[in-house]
Amino acid sequence: MIMEERAVPSRVVAAERVAYEAGFKGSSIPEVGRLLRLAAAAKPHGVIAESGTGSGVGTAWLHSGLGAGARLVTVEREEGLARRAAGVFADDDRVSVLTGSWRLLERYAPFDVFFCDGGGKRDDPERVVELLAPGGLLILDDFTPSPHWPPRFGGEVDELRLFYLTHPALRATEVLTTPVSSAVVAARRHWRDRRGPS
Repeated sequence: MIMEERAVPSRVVAAERVAYEAGFKGSSIPEVGRLLRLAAAAKPHGVIAESGTGSGVGTAWLHSGLGAGARLVTVEREEGLARRAAGVFADDDRVSVLTGSWRLLERYAPFDVFFCDGGGKRDDPERVVELLAPGGLLILDDFTPSPHWPPRFGGEVDELRLFYLTHPALRATEVLTTPVSSAVVAARRHWRDRRGPS
């Protein structure tokens, strides 16, 4: 069982090969990938979204947890990269790889899982939160762990991380993915939950 958990899915290997051939260096690390697989598996009939397909590595990790009744939609602004990533999932009609702005995802919302790794995370965080279904999971990686509160980065308060961690519509936490990197994981509150942060 432990070996199965640590095994790298074949589509992840294929997407990593695409990244190597394309010279793309921004792929999800395995520690984040396993978190993505868990999130997708938690929503077996859900709409799963990703902003920033890249070569499809994060997409492939999400796919490895995808339920038979789920759909996965991902968007990449670089056309050549999106086309190559789409090839990794060409045989699975549950997966749609879009080319263009992250806002193309809006037509598929609300999302039960949203891995926001590209557009939206920084330029319109409020809209990112709005795209989540009640109980929907949001995953944001590539943060640097901070022992301080509020969290700091580069000697300044990390306003972006603070936004997600304290947003009134979310219950959020930060988890270490490696000793030097972290991810924010959040669930959107149900509209009936009017209690304050706890």
